Amino acid sequence: MNPRTRVKWRQLLQIMIIWSIIGLLIALYDHLVLQTSGSAGFAADYSLSRSILVNVAAGLMGALLGGSFLVFFINERYRDKSYTYTILAVTISFIAVIIIVGQILSLIEHPDMARMAKNGLIWALVVGITQLFLQINSKFGSGVFRDILRGKYNTPREEKRIFMFLDINASTTIAEKLGDKRYHAFLKDFFTDITNPILENRGEIYQYVGDEVIIAWRYREGFAESNCVQCFFDIKDRIAALQPKYLERYGVFPEFKAGIHCGPVVAGEVGIIKRDITYSGDVLNTTSRIQGMCKQFNEEVIASADLISVLRLGSDFTAQTLGSIKLRGKEKEMALHSLKPFRVA
Repeated sequence: MNPRTRVKWRQLLQIMIIWSIIGLLIALYDHLVLQTSGSAGFAADYSLSRSILVNVAAGLMGALLGGSFLVFFINERYRDKSYTYTILAVTISFIAVIIIVGQILSLIEHPDMARMAKNGLIWALVVGITQLFLQINSKFGSGVFRDILRGKYNTPREEKRIFMFLDINASTTIAEKLGDKRYHAFLKDFFTDITNPILENRGEIYQYVGDEVIIAWRYREGFAESNCVQCFFDIKDRIAALQPKYLERYGVFPEFKAGIHCGPVVAGEVGIIKRDITYSGDVLNTTSRIQGMCKQFNEEVIASADLISVLRLGSDFTAQTLGSIKLRGKEKEMALHSLKPFRVA
């Protein structure tokens, strides 16, 4: 199972849990309403435990069917479509989930049209909110939206992060050859194809900047099993395997270079109309400068000595010292190392 599929299964599991809890709350709400002065009271065959079972089962079944439809179909099939198509598809899913929930309730207990209409409206709202959260989570990235909701970065905080700046070689030449629309499609395919290797190595896609992608790791995830280095070579293997596709579609094959560095950054929310979580600090500027040295040294990936001193490369990679270099815009020299996979002759 690839990482993107695992993310979707986690999303479905979360939907199943949340919708089951909502079913429980609906049952408890109905129970309290039936005890109010304006209520006709309990029916002869009413049971709180049975009501809970029915509503939780309805929520669970609705999540299995409707949630799967949203996660595995709507947000995949209509990922590249306009919002009009998405809204239409989600509207149909609302109707489908409402009918399914209503049918489940009618099969288990005597149908109550007013109650079914009430539950239908509630579940329509639940499905709508679920789709909204899925879209927002897709926009911000897995886990980032949760941090925003928690207010984790309302106040700027210092964190230690590893960054990789990965940039396509000769991008200007490729753009001129392909034209704007085909070059955009080229970048879209490239960014899509490198997603799984990034997730497999526990990286987070921080930003896309033109033809460049910035990948971030927390120290624990990035240093474990040399994930921050393994990521680059896994991306390289993935793109190499897809070379025929790129040559057939575009007549060019993406080659790239990367710089890796680590250190403290300040993370916090910025913006009013459009809010986002950003990192700031010298680490990002330095990583960008390191990536820029790849062309000068004719190397695929270069890392700082700060990273190499903490990273346990083991027997999978070799680091070659390039010397102490004064990076553009820096006063002090920094020791750099090129990284290569260790290959037995």
